[in-house]
Amino acid sequence: MIRTLVASVVAAAIFAGLPTTSVAQDYKVAVANLIDTEIRGWSQSDEVIDAVNKQNEASASLSQGDIDKQDKAWRAETKGGDQKMINAVLSNSLSTYLKGVKDKSEGKYTEIFVMDMKGLNVGQSDVTSDYWQGDEAKWQKTYGAGPSGVLVDEVEFDDSSQTYQSQVSIAVVDPSTGKAIGAVTVGVNVEMLE
Repeated sequence: MIRTLVASVVAAAIFAGLPTTSVAQDYKVAVANLIDTEIRGWSQSDEVIDAVNKQNEASASLSQGDIDKQDKAWRAETKGGDQKMINAVLSNSLSTYLKGVKDKSEGKYTEIFVMDMKGLNVGQSDVTSDYWQGDEAKWQKTYGAGPSGVLVDEVEFDDSSQTYQSQVSIAVVDPSTGKAIGAVTVGVNVEMLE
């Protein structure tokens, strides 16, 4: 893909430590366009809505203690050994769908994960460092803000993907009710924005 001038300048400015105010505004316009033209479409698909609603039913009665226990188990599994919990999420139908979305983006998306009404992972394209996102802005400012919730994080260099990326998060909205039921976070390679 062709790198756009905006993405290249943002990446170069960040790398050099230069001010990026006007460039950042152009970057935010490009990300807003990406949300409207791509991310909202697949993130509100039947695959995503059905999986989030199903997990919301299962997680509705979880206490904070239950959530903390699951998150602790997930974090332990990321360090190696038995990865039963991680493998269960990575092999579910939503994760398969998200991996397909990521693959079709041809490098534009570096990661995708979907969270339920408690901030727990429902599906993901890649392993996340934690299972519970409910204590983070990516969930609080999207699901927590309601159907119009959007958060575009600053551009940072991501060691795992070796790209300049921004995490873009939006609320997942059930079209039958118009209510937020969860959230999705997408790592966007800003050097591939058009």
